Amino acid sequence: VQLQASGGGLVQAGGSLRLSCAASGIIFSINAMAWYRQAPGEQRELVAIIASNGNTNYKNSVKGRFTISRDNAKNTLYLQMNNLKPEDTAVYYCKAVASSSWGQGTLVTVSS
Repeated sequence: VQLQASGGGLVQAGGSLRLSCAASGIIFSINAMAWYRQAPGEQRELVAIIASNGNTNYKNSVKGRFTISRDNAKNTLYLQMNNLKPEDTAVYYCKAVASSSWGQGTLVTVSS
């Protein structure tokens, strides 16, 4: 399984970013996919998950601000992040739920 996240960057509080994750080596359409993040000095945590049927679930602190989506035709996972807060600063990773593989993450930095 290969996962490449992109789209991170530096943004001011209240701003938006859209993360993408290109997946290969898996049958993307049948896999539940997730976004995780790891802030400096913190453990990695689950941010959002999307099932193969499109059902979604979110960490409470991002509900109403983040939207996870997928394009099965492009084997790509997305995370639209709006109204970003400094506490959202972290390296963001995508992952196939059924796989133990972690790809390279993308850094999101939110300035106050």
